[in-house]
Order: sequence, then C-alpha cells, then structure tokens
Amino acid sequence: MSFHPNDVARRARMSSLFLVLGFVVLVGAFFNTQVIKHNQYVMQSEENRLRPIPLPAPRGIIYDKYGKVIAENLPAYSVSITAPTVDSLRAALAQLAPTLQLTQNDINLAIRRYRRAPTRPTVIIPDASIDIVSVLEEHRLDYPRLIIQSVPKRYYPDGPDVASFVGYTGEITETELNDPKYTNYKPGQQIGKAGLEKQYENILHGREGVRFDEVDARGRPVRGEGPRPDLDPEGAPPLYTNIDLDLQKFTAGIFADSLQGGAIAIDPTTGAVLALYSAPSWDPNKFTGGIPVDYYKQLLEDKRRPLVNKVIQGRYPPGSTFKLATSVIALENGVATPKDRMPVPCTGGYQFGNRYFRCWDKRGHGSLSLEDAIKHSCDVYFYQLGLKIGLTKLIAGGIRLTMRDKSGIDLPEENQPYWPYALEYYDKKYGPRNWSNAETLNLSIGQGANSQTVVNMAKLYTALASGGTAARPEIAHLVAQRKPIYKLSPELQTALLNGLKAVTTGGGTAAASAIAGTELAGKTGTAQNPGGADHGWFVGFAPADHPQIVVAVLLEFGLHGSRAAHIASAIISHFLKIAPIEATMDEG
Repeated sequence: MSFHPNDVARRARMSSLFLVLGFVVLVGAFFNTQVIKHNQYVMQSEENRLRPIPLPAPRGIIYDKYGKVIAENLPAYSVSITAPTVDSLRAALAQLAPTLQLTQNDINLAIRRYRRAPTRPTVIIPDASIDIVSVLEEHRLDYPRLIIQSVPKRYYPDGPDVASFVGYTGEITETELNDPKYTNYKPGQQIGKAGLEKQYENILHGREGVRFDEVDARGRPVRGEGPRPDLDPEGAPPLYTNIDLDLQKFTAGIFADSLQGGAIAIDPTTGAVLALYSAPSWDPNKFTGGIPVDYYKQLLEDKRRPLVNKVIQGRYPPGSTFKLATSVIALENGVATPKDRMPVPCTGGYQFGNRYFRCWDKRGHGSLSLEDAIKHSCDVYFYQLGLKIGLTKLIAGGIRLTMRDKSGIDLPEENQPYWPYALEYYDKKYGPRNWSNAETLNLSIGQGANSQTVVNMAKLYTALASGGTAARPEIAHLVAQRKPIYKLSPELQTALLNGLKAVTTGGGTAAASAIAGTELAGKTGTAQNPGGADHGWFVGFAPADHPQIVVAVLLEFGLHGSRAAHIASAIISHFLKIAPIEATMDEG
C-alpha cells in the first residue's frame, strides 16, 4: 500500500500541531500551578505541615461603678486532641480514659465536638487540674496528638454575692451552634449562659486567635511555629456596670443563709441598678468549665429554688404595695381626692354581697382619708376605692402603669408579670358572667389576677419617687431611659408622698424601720400565697423629698412586710451612710 506525498505531509503537520498543543497545555498547566495558583498550593502545603491551634480570647472584665472587679479571668489549662477520623478519636479516648478519668458522657461529648468541627482540635477537658496536666506532660511522647494549652478561665471573686446578675459562662451547646446568633462560634468555645455574661456576650466574647504547630506526616508535633502577630487572640473590652459592689455584698450579707427572697436597689433618676440579690444564691465559679453533677443536683433538689432569680423571675401578688397603684388610678380618674373618706368605715372587714372581705387588722381602722389609708394600709378603704374606680378602669390603669410589661432590665431571663388584659380575661377564665365584682376588691389590694416581679414593683416606685416618670432599670447601660406612666398635679403627688412618709412614722406599718436623719417613704405588703405561708413586701425610697435610692424587698413564706421594711431600711441606710433607728418590729 502506498501513501500519496500529500498524505504524508498532512499527517506530519497534524502530528506537529498535536505536539504544539500538548506543549501549550503543559506550559499552561505549569503556569497555572506555579504562578496563578501559587498562593493556594503554598497554603495547602503549609496546612499539611502546620497544625492550627485555636487560642481562646480573654473575656472582657466586668467592673462595678467604682472600678472594683466583678468578673475577671484566671489562667487555667485545657486538654485537646487531634484525630484524622472518628475511629482514631475513639481509640485515643479509650486509651486516655483511665488517666483522665473520662466518663462515657465525656467521650460522647468529645465525639460530638469532633463531628461538628473535625479540623479543629477536639476539647476533651476544658478545665484540667494541675495534677492531670502534670501526668500528661510526663507521658507527652505516649500521646503525640494531645494538646495542652493555657486558657483564660472565668472567675468571680465574690461568687454567690453577684451570681444573681452576673450569670456564668459555659461551653457552647449543639443547639446554640445551630442558632444564627452564634454563626461564627465553634465547638468547645465558652459563651455567656446567663446574666450579664449572656446579655452582653457580643461585647465580652473577644476574638479567637490561632497558633500554628509544625507536624510530621503522621501529625506528630515537630516544633512550634509560635503565634503569628496578626492571629493573636484579641481580648474583649471591659464592661462597666452601675452596681455598687459594697452595697451588693451588704445586701447579700443581710439575707445570709436564713432568708429566701430578693432585693433590688435602683437610682430613681437614672434607673441605674445599684444592687440586685436573690436568696439563696449559688456559686457561678462552680459552673465554669462544666457544672459538677452533684452540685447541680443539689441546686435542683433544693426546695428554696436557688436557680430561680426571685427579683426578675419570681412572680408574687404585690399585696399592699400595690395600693399606691390603685391610688394613682383613682386620682387620675378623678373618682376620689386625698381627703375623701369611704362610705363604710373599717371595723375589721367589709361585707360585699354574700361575702365578708377582711381587713388585715381585725380591730378596724375607722373612717380614714386616702393618706391615712396608705399609712395604715387599710384594706376596707381600698376595697371601696376599687369599686369606685370600676374594674374596667382599674385594668386599664394597671396597663398604663406597666403592670403587664417586663421592666426592661438588661438581663435575659426576666419574666413578664401577670395582670388582666381586659374584662374578657375573666370571661375566658371563669366563663361569661360566671364571675363577680369581687374580683375588683381583690385586684385593688394587690391580690387576685395580679402577680408582679420585684424589679417591676421597684420600677413603679421610681415613678412615685419622681412625680410619675418611671426609670428603666439598667445594670450596664449608662444612658438613662425614662418614661412617664402617670400624670398628677403637684398637690395630688404630694398627698401620695405624705401617705408614703406616714408609713414609716408613728402608727405606720413600717414605723420600726425609720432612718435617723432622713425621711423614708414606702409601703409594706403581706401577700397571700396559695402555695403556703404569706410573702412579705416592702418598696420604698429615701430621702423622701429628694430620692437617691429606691429599694424593693420580697421575703418568701411566713414573713410580714415589717421584716421586709427592716431589711430595706438597712440597705438604704448603708447606701446613704446613715444609721437606722433601732426599734422592735411590729407586724402589719
């Protein structure tokens, strides 16, 4: 078979073309690898050679208003491990379990961390003791993939005294990692879980850094590269609060271990929270790095409910402390004046229909004006005042006074108070026309469908202390947020103030809690508790004519308002640096 010369030439040209194209492709690939994607391949090479080790950032320090430390960071140790697969991680954990005393729960948690972020070192022990660290350091060659590093650990110098508002930190959970709010967080990181730590997480968190360790082909450390300057962890800025740490510790000391309830102190002008304490308390230091099972079980089984914040979560009938709200509603609606007396004088109770509603004082108070009714806390007077207002206006007035609203304090766990939204509330609860106007009597004296938080009652009294403008309680915000919730003439406001002053003078229900050298204005309350013994209240402020502090105190189970008044008086005296008048406390 012979080939035409033209065929040979054509095939030669085709071969040459393919050779040229192949050369061009090879040159292009070489150019792409060496020039265009140079940085990418260098990075991949570096990543194969260098192991990134996350460096936790110190959380921001929390200070009181005078610069005293509420929350800080101490050096601690964490133990992590790197593993190429889940199976290798399981094998390593099984090997480490006897040395580290790992439980099955610890192992399962580590595996979940790994699956969430397999390229990060998996945290095994977030807060390792020095004994464990010493043992591991001695056997460093046996565990080449183990990483022991110094990390900042949250510490609260005054622990239980500040737990009620500062909260605590803990490891981010699977649920939280799925929350868009924590998009940039990684497994094993610490976040705020409650209180200020949670409320201001975006401020207190800081920016995680990274260190690169050189490893061999089997992932074993060769030498440390050290942190790169642009990847150092960045500590968070400090958080300055309005808390007076001295007053906070004094308040905690009053409650000690024997009382349960809560107290809050507020600057009525700015809303600055000076102290907030719930008793009994708990130690946030024990929550850092993982809550000990025995300690958590103890807290859960404690019938005094230490994990419930009595100031912002507990809801209690406000009792007679609410009579000032009833008074404001009556005066605003013009259904009574400060000098008005009710048609039926108090003889120890009030007959309404076929029911007899008792006054707290069985001896009776006789015929009283509004100021005297506040002073003596006469239930019979306020039963009739509530009837004069009418249930519809009473409900609407309570809504205007924010009895259905959260106080707005900058803590994430606050509960909403209970207060009827309209007459339909009773129709829905009892059925249409299956309830009577007796509900008005209960509501007017702080009982019935009325349960308030301690912080919300304190907010109401900031309005009473400043002529109708309520201050939003703020622990860390520095800009005052105030809102008018009622408007009365100066004469009517003075009448209310005189009634509150009279409570702490001779014959008043809190006369034993007067303060030498200044006038204390406030109101006691003994609230019925369907679940047991009554609760005791006091909400007040001082100096009465130029208030600097509002204090609300709630004592659970079997303690009258006079005892709460005594505690509030001591807190106010300590703040004003004035000695309280020592006297025997009367019940009332």
